[in-house]
Amino acid sequence: MPEGPASWDEVYATRRADEVSWFQREPEVSLHLVTRYAATESAVVDVGAGASLLADRLVERGYSDVTLVDLSSVALAQVTERLGDSPVHVIVADVLEWRPDRRYDLWHDRAVLHFLVEEDDRNRYVEKVSATLAPGGFVVIGVFALDGPTHCSGREVHRYDQEALADLFAPAFTLVRSDRELHVTPGGATQPFTWAVLARGN
Repeated sequence: MPEGPASWDEVYATRRADEVSWFQREPEVSLHLVTRYAATESAVVDVGAGASLLADRLVERGYSDVTLVDLSSVALAQVTERLGDSPVHVIVADVLEWRPDRRYDLWHDRAVLHFLVEEDDRNRYVEKVSATLAPGGFVVIGVFALDGPTHCSGREVHRYDQEALADLFAPAFTLVRSDRELHVTPGGATQPFTWAVLARGN
C-alpha cells in the first residue's frame, strides 16, 4: 500500500506510465480547465503531478511558469526527461508539508485531495491552498465522485460531489463551475470524477 515517497517511487520505477490506474493518454479535462482559467503568463502549480502529460501540453501551448509538486522523485524525473530544457520547475514534497516561497495564480490537483481521509488533513490542505494562491486566483480540482471508487492504490479515499467541495473551501473560495468525468483506467474500469473550479476572493 503506497504511503511515503519510497512507496510511490517504487510504483513509478516498476510500472510503466500507462499501467497505473490514473494514467491518461491526454489530460483533456485538466488541460481545458487550466487553459480556461489561467493565461499563458500565469503561474500554475500542479500538485500530485506524478508523470502526467499536463505539463507537456501546457508548455506546448506557451505556458512559461509551471511548477510540479509530487512525493515521487522518480515520477518527476520522467517528466523532466521528457521535457528537457523546459521552463517547468519540479519540487519533490508532500503537499501538506510543502512550504512554497511564492504565490501562484492557479492550483491544479487531480486526485491528491481525495486521499486525505482525515478531516484535519483536509483542513490543512485548504489552508495550504489559501496560503499559496494569489488573490483572485483559481483552484482546479478533480476527485473521485460519490459513485466513484472507495479505494485507490490500496488506500481509502474520500469522495465528493460539487457541494462538498464548495463547502470544504468556503468561505474564502467560491465555486464557479463543476464538471463530471468518467475516467477509463488502462485495465478498462470506469472511475467517475467530480471536477470543480473555485475562485479565491481578493
